[in-house]
Amino acid sequence: MALLRGQNLGCVKQDRTLFEMVNFSIDPSQLLYVRGQNGAGKTSLLRILVGLSDPAEGQVEYKQQNIQTVSEQYFQDLIYFGHKLGLSLNLNAIENLRFWCQLNQVSCTEPALFDLLAELGLVGLEDVPVSQLSAGQQRRVALARLWLKTDAKIWILDEPFTALDVQGIALLRNKMIQHLSVGGAIIITSHQTLDVDYPTSELLLEYRI
Repeated sequence: MALLRGQNLGCVKQDRTLFEMVNFSIDPSQLLYVRGQNGAGKTSLLRILVGLSDPAEGQVEYKQQNIQTVSEQYFQDLIYFGHKLGLSLNLNAIENLRFWCQLNQVSCTEPALFDLLAELGLVGLEDVPVSQLSAGQQRRVALARLWLKTDAKIWILDEPFTALDVQGIALLRNKMIQHLSVGGAIIITSHQTLDVDYPTSELLLEYRI
């Protein structure tokens, strides 16, 4: 049984059709790489998949049910990482992650948060306001959610490697492979070459004039 399926999906923005009749399915332990030129609708597709936008046509199904019907369970099993990091610039890394854990009913102790930030290369920056961190450091704070929500079944990631250095990219790649190896699924867009040592399916969106 497919974990997530898109059926005949279409998207129209400002009277321009970005895509139509898009079909895909993703199973547990599967990685789907969404490719396409800028403006082809990759981010728009991901926003439809996570329920932030409605498709012009078609539907998205989670375990063979429309995501609107099973929204509570779907959102509980989902992590979406978009262009906006979802961090408060006035809070530090620990405060941001503590708030996110409370919001998403994730149990995590403060010492565990410090350990996680150390793993992500942020030792000594735990109490620094996020506004004072570099773009790459801010992104590492936001990506910590992938380590925290261990029961998430689907990761939908929009350009997650942006602003990361070589070490950060390696950390994320390894975490992705770990998630896939235990039955998780990932849908990802990336302008960088998706150099992940794991079998990958591709969905190509053609740019429409």
